Amino acid sequence: MAPLIAVLVLALTALPLVGCGETVIDGTKTEEQLQASLAKSLNEKVSSVDCPSDQKVEAGATFTCSVKLSDGTTETATLKIRNNEADVSVIDLSATNQRGQ
Repeated sequence: MAPLIAVLVLALTALPLVGCGETVIDGTKTEEQLQASLAKSLNEKVSSVDCPSDQKVEAGATFTCSVKLSDGTTETATLKIRNNEADVSVIDLSATNQRGQ
């Protein structure tokens, strides 16, 4: 697969979790939704997605998730938190030049 660099507008609802006085993105829910959305938009099987579990909900903040495709390539998805309700959008997906790791 050629390197994929594109602006993707995939809206995800990453339910916020509240703990220790701060609200963070639900990493597991984000991973599940991102995996399903990317598999559909790329028309390719996504083997796994790994997002941070401690991302604070701050409107305008960005964070990255590692996306492993079925052919072994790894991509980096950049997500942006759109609001304080933890709605996120994928704003970029780019190859990380890793294969079969």
